[in-house]
Amino acid sequence: MARGESVTLEIEGHQVPVSNPAKLFFPDAGVTKLDLVNYYLAVADGALRGVRDRPMALKRFPNGAAGEFFFQKRAPASLPAFVTTVELAFPSGRTADEVVVSNAAALSWVVNLGCIDLNPHPVRSSDLDHPDELRVDLDPGPGVPWADVRSVALVVAEVLTDHGIVGWPKTSGSRGIHVYTRLEPRWGFSDVRRAALALAREVERRAPAIATSKWWKEERHGVFIDYNQNAKDRTVASAYSVRPVPDARVSAPLLWSEVPDAELGDFTVGSMAARFAKLGDVGAGIDDDAASLEPLLELSARQEAQGLGDAPWPPHYAKQEGEPPRVQPSKRRTDSRPRTDPRPPTDPRAPRGRLGSVPPSMPQASRRNPDGTVSPTGRRRSAHPLLVVAQAAAKEDAMAGLDRWRSRHPEAAAHVAVDDVLVDAMRGRFTMWWRVRVNLRHVPEGDRPAAEPPDPDYDPWAGESPPGR
Repeated sequence: MARGESVTLEIEGHQVPVSNPAKLFFPDAGVTKLDLVNYYLAVADGALRGVRDRPMALKRFPNGAAGEFFFQKRAPASLPAFVTTVELAFPSGRTADEVVVSNAAALSWVVNLGCIDLNPHPVRSSDLDHPDELRVDLDPGPGVPWADVRSVALVVAEVLTDHGIVGWPKTSGSRGIHVYTRLEPRWGFSDVRRAALALAREVERRAPAIATSKWWKEERHGVFIDYNQNAKDRTVASAYSVRPVPDARVSAPLLWSEVPDAELGDFTVGSMAARFAKLGDVGAGIDDDAASLEPLLELSARQEAQGLGDAPWPPHYAKQEGEPPRVQPSKRRTDSRPRTDPRPPTDPRAPRGRLGSVPPSMPQASRRNPDGTVSPTGRRRSAHPLLVVAQAAAKEDAMAGLDRWRSRHPEAAAHVAVDDVLVDAMRGRFTMWWRVRVNLRHVPEGDRPAAEPPDPDYDPWAGESPPGR
């Protein structure tokens, strides 16, 4: 079918056009835009259970899964009659009319806009202040085996069961597992997040070797339990969402009996329709009972009485009462003296007022002189010996830079564990970019390489002054 052509589908009495139906959205899997629409129609009962009556941020991939994407919070100006909206307020104080998907026609319409996965909020349009879902997001660090993710999910199930709550697992469709719980809509976002943090800490206590609740990547190991996914304005890919990975994997609801042996590659656009036709929606029971949050809030109170206060919030949220310092451990001040105190440090060999054994990472390109030298910046020195080794517009280029760093410093690289490589998706002016850092904490001090300009050295702020200048 030629580019620019379209087909019109008759869905529950509504006419839904699909533009460029033959456009390949997943070239490796051979999945076209029309294939994607037909997949969602085949699993519509389950997909709608995850998004029905919920405001949704539109995550649009106009050029398919391999292309760049953008989030569209505000609904398009022109909407078909079968699509509704609701005004949602964000932590910034701004508001937007977001799309609400409540029927199969609307589901197909958002897919036609280029929405590969679906990202609803954990509230219903009838009550935007009280979530009816607690979302446990298990996010494995680099190199963490899939078996550990499954093991942590089973510990999550134990903790929920011990507190009288039923959890419903699904693959994330990427590298992790989600566990959802339906809640009575009686508590605000802060309480739900507080309960999620308590749950994360209890899972970490029970499985300390493979689970962590630590927010900062440099402190993590194993599987991170992302409690902040329950903060207001955070969204998670819903059940039956297709994820933008080459084999068109799906965020697949599972029975708990399936979790120990489940494999991510078993659930794709090509296989899920047959599974759904055979088993139906294995997560359908999530709507049967809504849990009370009180047992987890009581757990939180016990943890707080033991000295565990709040944990860091995402960076774009206002500073919260009782929140610890919102700065990476590697950049925290370790000297209690005021910054203006002229006295030298006790150990003259140590960086002034700091712990650490390597200087700060090289500033990004826009903060360096043309000849590569750096003006005095007053940046903090690291308590953790971190190096920025690559900055790139594309992840594969950043990872190639990491490989080159390993080749240049084989003695140090031999001591770098999988959890010591920190790969960050960073927000640029218009698109995401990628940064790779290496934590040298396991490298003997004498073998630690000095900081170098990142390779590659992408500057996301080229052409304009970076923030803070």
